[in-house]
Amino acid sequence: MTNPLQDLSGEGVAVWLDDISRERLRSGNLQELVDQRNVVGVTSNPTIFEKALKEGDAYDDQLRDLAVRGVSVDEAVRAITAYDIRWGADLLRPVYEATGQVDGRVSLEVDPRLARETERTVAEARALWWLVDRPNLLIKIPATLEGLPAITQALSEGISVNVTLIFSLERYRQVMDAFLAGLEQAAENGHDLSRIQSVASFFVSRVDAEVDKRLAAVGTDRALELRGRAAIANARLAYQAYEEVFGSERFKALAAQHASPQRPLWASTGVKDPAYDDTRYVTQLVAPGTVNTMPEATLEATADHGVITGDTVRGAYAEARADLDALAEVGVNYDDVVAVLEDEGVEKFEKSWNDLLSRVSQQLGDAG
Repeated sequence: MTNPLQDLSGEGVAVWLDDISRERLRSGNLQELVDQRNVVGVTSNPTIFEKALKEGDAYDDQLRDLAVRGVSVDEAVRAITAYDIRWGADLLRPVYEATGQVDGRVSLEVDPRLARETERTVAEARALWWLVDRPNLLIKIPATLEGLPAITQALSEGISVNVTLIFSLERYRQVMDAFLAGLEQAAENGHDLSRIQSVASFFVSRVDAEVDKRLAAVGTDRALELRGRAAIANARLAYQAYEEVFGSERFKALAAQHASPQRPLWASTGVKDPAYDDTRYVTQLVAPGTVNTMPEATLEATADHGVITGDTVRGAYAEARADLDALAEVGVNYDDVVAVLEDEGVEKFEKSWNDLLSRVSQQLGDAG
């Protein structure tokens, strides 16, 4: 029998889980996914933590202690999330060692309310890096314009970074430039580049959701034919840019100092339109040196009926460019789409963070 997730790993795609919870950790479920589902990394976000806190009693003891201590809600959130991330990092430490410190990574996000504030983002990244204190941690920093110098600064200090909320090809190139600048400064600062890792989280399904809505509004036969093609085309062209940048002389100079490339990470890979195949953002984005972080439903769908046919990215650049050009021809403005998605992404992350604060505040009150 074929094992699609094993096939995916064999093609050079790192399988990560887009979820964490204390119940998943204490029950042994995450370890099972590592052992049986080829999972080699974990990403988190405020929505994931808020959902985890709503379910079960895994956080009750810590919440009670935090309530007794009278800590602020912000401090409680840091303590709760850092506990889970530290545990997840320890669980994945053998993967980290076995993969030469490339995988076995767990991501924790800076407060998204700071997405437009460079200096505070850097300070928060430093604080979280110190608080979790695990070498296989990735600090998530959003790819806003204000986030770009924060990414460079964090990397220059030896902090490994997951750059999140990337939607556009132009911004992705800016992210790669920020990464290279960060490593160059890290080398000047005397850091061991082999210990610094980074991924660039390029969002996928949200692009189709926004573009398909606009195509439906146009309503012509040609426009409707283009539904479901924008996100995969966008991601494939991002990989083309990745090949170009990390094949450059600038990166080769860093590679000579044992630097690893910043891997493209396909994020938001759960299908939002039920009319689409539920594994499309996995099977159609297979390329070496990438990461695909999946919600559990997508992970299980891929394990059950995903069909991995080899590299589905590198031979499709011309088709991808034609698809994006066709969107412009029917009146869908790419630049506006990605600008809207970035603004909405920041707003959604802020709302999720506020929901998490409200949840913790409520449960601290109940515990007290």
